[in-house]
Parts: sequence; structure tokens; C-alpha cells
Amino acid sequence: MRQEKLFRGWFVLAEASLTKNGEIIGICSGLYAMLGQLPQARTLIYQRFNSPCAGMAIAYNASVSFGVRLMDISLDLKSVSAAYDQALRPAALVSAIYDRIEARGEEGVWITLVPRETAMARAAALEASGRGAQQPLWGIPFAVKDNIDVAGLPTTAACPDFTFMPERSATVVEKLLAAGAILIGKTNLDQFATGLVGVRSPYGIARNPFNADYIPGGSSSGSAVAVSAGLVSFALGTDTAGSGRVPAGFNNIVGLKPSIGILSASGMLPACRALDCISIFALTTDDASTVLAAAAGYDASDAYSRAVPAGWQAHASAVPQGFRFGVPRESQLKFFGNRAAETLFQDAVSRMLALGGEKVEIDYAPFAEAAGLLYTPAGTGERTAALGDFLDSNPEALHPITRKIIEAGKQASGVDVHRHYYRIRELQQASLGTWRKIDVMLLPTSGTIYRIEDLLADPVQLNSNLGYYTNFVNYFDLAGLAVPNGIQPDGLPAGITLIGPCFTEPLLAAIGGAFHRSVGLPLGATGHGMPDASKSTAMPGTSANYPYINLAVFGAHMSGLPLNYQLQTLGGRLVAECHTSPDYRLYVIAGALPRPGLVRTRQDGMAILGELWQLPIAAFGTFVAGIPVPLGIGDVKMEDGQMVKGFLCEAIAAADAPDITSLGGWRAWLKAAQPVPALAASR
Repeated sequence: MRQEKLFRGWFVLAEASLTKNGEIIGICSGLYAMLGQLPQARTLIYQRFNSPCAGMAIAYNASVSFGVRLMDISLDLKSVSAAYDQALRPAALVSAIYDRIEARGEEGVWITLVPRETAMARAAALEASGRGAQQPLWGIPFAVKDNIDVAGLPTTAACPDFTFMPERSATVVEKLLAAGAILIGKTNLDQFATGLVGVRSPYGIARNPFNADYIPGGSSSGSAVAVSAGLVSFALGTDTAGSGRVPAGFNNIVGLKPSIGILSASGMLPACRALDCISIFALTTDDASTVLAAAAGYDASDAYSRAVPAGWQAHASAVPQGFRFGVPRESQLKFFGNRAAETLFQDAVSRMLALGGEKVEIDYAPFAEAAGLLYTPAGTGERTAALGDFLDSNPEALHPITRKIIEAGKQASGVDVHRHYYRIRELQQASLGTWRKIDVMLLPTSGTIYRIEDLLADPVQLNSNLGYYTNFVNYFDLAGLAVPNGIQPDGLPAGITLIGPCFTEPLLAAIGGAFHRSVGLPLGATGHGMPDASKSTAMPGTSANYPYINLAVFGAHMSGLPLNYQLQTLGGRLVAECHTSPDYRLYVIAGALPRPGLVRTRQDGMAILGELWQLPIAAFGTFVAGIPVPLGIGDVKMEDGQMVKGFLCEAIAAADAPDITSLGGWRAWLKAAQPVPALAASR
């Protein structure tokens, strides 16, 4: 009876594709084919159209293949978008996802599922309105951790007695729905987002899809498993101390912890309000960046919301040449007896070197000390404050370990809390020198992974071990990106995390995306490979990643020439040689130090050779202020069609200047040693 009901629903969709010849896109019979009931599929097609025809046979055979492929489609954004381009409909995908969920049975992933008919209605509405550029997540299925509000669905925070029904969705959820995403459900978590383990919930333990005997990671356990198992394309988690990163490592997926305030926390139940972030789980870094772009934005209703700085963009560009990555001293690395994880991290260092990075050994001491302070009584005081009267009036409603942790905050006095944050600021100050030496920090996402039974036997210490590489990040106002690193001999995944200063999400995504592709692992536990890199949402190679801006130079600022020191002093770094589009002419502007004058022309131009540098945005104004007339900085069109900032010259100053365009660049002119004419020199 259920199969018949499912078939009828799919048949309605298929009937809409009826052609004049009676041929159908066989979604309907494909369902029966997947269920192994081919005769029923054939019979119902014949019953509907009364007589056989060649079109029906074609449809039937095609439907068998299509149905099987639909059930096995990868849910990364590129694959889903490509399937939509080939006429797959959101309603068909949503129905297949609910079939996947049903087939997996009770596994502790979900607390509340959106009713199938509601999700199907949402998909049908999207189909009716059509796919547009204003909805970058059109038809993309997603999940939300159940400490984030969704209007019409209960928020439980994995505590049944705490449950309430929000009237409005969280700001981030509203943005994702506006971008065209389809909500599938709300996911399980460590109660009140307290823990990195994923086992502290009355709704069960989300099964690690690689080995159900091991923890899935927390607190955002259900969201991570839902993505890894191919039940949704992306999911929202939260991250106070690593809850958006540790589960990513244990599930072989990407976990993006944005800088505090990029994603609004309005509508999110706080754990530590000053530290909380909404995080993103996805199958690829490109997917995480796409979701971030759709959900980011200043929100005046969130006291911790921040506007992103000028030049920031969610999407990554190319990996910067010669980036510096910091690694703790060998004596400061901890793997808690897991030699396989240690070996994989050594492999990660080698992989970063192969990507063009430069390894820099750093002192991890201030980071480690800060990490250890999070679960002291003074550190847990925010969690105590977040629950307020509920903790006092309903102590028995809490999971025993959760209650023990949160009640500890009552032991701290106001003096203790102030001293706690004074020490955090001292440690943060001590860490600032590290960021003058490196661009990103490379860490294991966690030093090891634990069996559920071992974790339950020693819940506090083993949880603390998992936070060794994560707890400090929000204390120090940093951004983090967890990506897969490899599979241990026992079949369990291990990940690495890239960490950078606030607002460095594009830089982390550029390096992290290249790292993830180099690992060559399937996506999550789906078995699907990485989508074609040529379809990446990363910007083309001449784009820069915040906090840098690209700058094209064509004369004395190039490597080895007299003014190159100005770029290097301000923290600039060479990307590569570059050429303009063939729309420019080059002149010699005379002076104590001859300078090139680059002028765009409507005709008779050439491609001019120069160098592309990256300069910190914070130093860009200082650099521009020192440029003498008639030169200036404007948009220069490069050979790949992109516009980058670069040196240009006022056309009037070039009117009587020597034209050296035919030489193709400044170095060629220097080599030719042509003298500057007196006329030009006199100006």
C-alpha cells in the first residue's frame, strides 16, 4: 500500500511530462524499478495510456535507469545543480531523500522531520516560481540543528522539557529559505550544545556512518551525519568550542566555523553567547562558501553581529603562492595514543608543502592554555547564564553530564569571571605575534576519536581531549575550516583544520578546498567522488582572498627593480607574472626615476607584461597615498578578462611621451637601454 501511494505521487509528476506521442520521463516507473517491482511499473503505464506504443517502452526502460540514478545522486551542490539542468525536479529529489531517510530507519539523526507533504509542497512551489539567479540554493535540501529556531517546528535543544514553538525562524534560516533551499528537518545534538561527543541526548546517538561503535562528534552530531550520509546537501550547526569542526572530522565532511558575527545568531539558543557561531556542514568547501554567501549579513537584532569589511567575499579564489602555515612544535602536538592520526597529520603537512605552502613552527602554548580554560567554572558561567531559571527549576530535566558541566558555573564568582577573561585577553595578546609570521594555522581537527563505550566511561576527560585543538578559536576571534585529511587503517576518517584571523574565510576556503581535492577521498560516507574542479564556484585565479587585494604593477615596483621594496615592506607578496588584455599602450614617463605609463586605448593596443602582487588591504591606502602624479591606481583589464587594481597613467601625460608598446613591457625597455628623450625629461 505504501509503495502504491509513493508511486501515485511520483506518477503525477511524470504525467506533467507527457508528450504528444505518449512518451514520459519515467520517474514513476523508476520508483517501482528501485523497489524491484518492474511488472507493476509496466502494468500501470499501460493502464494509464490504454494502449502500448514505442514511446512507453522507451519511457519504461529509461525510467528504470533514471530511478536508480536518482536514488544514488550525490547531493553536493554541483551535482544537484547539474541534475536540475538535465530536467530533474526538486519534488522528485525531495521524495528520494525521504525514501533514503526511511530506508536508514531510526538512527538518532533527527529530532523533528518536516512532514514529507510539506517539503513536497515547498518543492512544488519552487518549481512553479522557476529557477532564478536570486536563489542560489534553489531546490537544495538542508537541515538545521535543533537549537536553531524554525517557525512551526519545535525547538528542543535535545531537552524535551525545554521544548517551545518559535513564531519566527532564525535570521539565517530565513535567508536560506529565501535563497531557495528546502528544509528537511531538525537534527540531534549534545543537549544544550554542551559537548564535542554527540552522545548526550535523550533522542539517541546519531550513528557514525563509518562505524556505529564510534562517536559521531558533537555537539552538532545529527547535522554532520545527515550531510555525510547523503540525506541533505548541507546543514547548520553551531560552534562554541568546536561543535562545527569535530563532527566534520569524524564524518569526512567540511565544517566551516565563520568569524563571530558573520552569520546572525538571532533565533539561536545560546550556549556561550559571546562565543557562539552558527556553523555550516557541507560536502565540499565550495558548497560551504556558497551557503555562507547566501546566509551572511549584518543583523541589528543580534548584539554580536558584525558587518564584513570591504573586500571580503565568501567565495575563494586561487591558492596564494608561498602561503605560510603554522604548525605547533612537535612537543606540543597531542594524539592521545593514536599513531594513525599522527601519521595522517604528518601527511597533511607534506600535502600543504606540495600545495606551495611554507611550514613555520609556532609556539602553541597560549592557544593550548586558552583551550583549557573553557570548561573551568568561570568559563562555564555563560552556559549557566544562558539557561537561567530553567536550570534552577528543572535540574532533573538535564542529561547528568550536561547538568554537571553547566551547574559548575555557579561556583565562579564575578571576580573569578573577570579574572578569567583578563587571562584570555593576555593569552590572545601573546598569540598576536604568531599571526605576523603565518597566514593560516594547520592543526588536527582532533587528536583522536573514541568508542562510544569508552567515552561514556570517562565522559569529561575524553571530551576535554577532543577540545585541545578547538576550544581557543572563538576566544581569540578566529575563523576555522575543517576538511577531510584521510582514512585511518581502521576505516575511520581524520581531518585537519585551518585557522586564520577573523574574516579570513575566503583564504581558508582557497587553501582548504585545494587540500581537500588533493586528498582524493569520497564525499562523506556517500561513496561519491569530488565534483569536477572546473565547475568550482571558486573565483578565477586572478582574484584575491581577503585580507589581500590584487595589484598589477608594470614598472619599478616589479621584482628586483628600485621600488619593489615598497610592496615588500607593506607585506606584499608576488603571485605571478601577468599580462593585460591587448587593449593597452605603454609609455615612458620621465623623471629622476623613469616610470611606465600604462594607458588603455580603443585601438592598436597590445598585451603588456607585468607582475601580479597581493597586498594586505589594510596597507593598500598607505601604498596608494605615495603614488606621484601622473600615475594612479585604477582598474586594469587582464588577459583573462578580469579587472584588477593596477597602475595607470593620465592620458595627457602620455601624449608626448616615448611609446614603447612594441617592446611588450618595462623590462624589455630597460634591457634595450633606450635613453629618455629630452622633451619627455623636461616635463
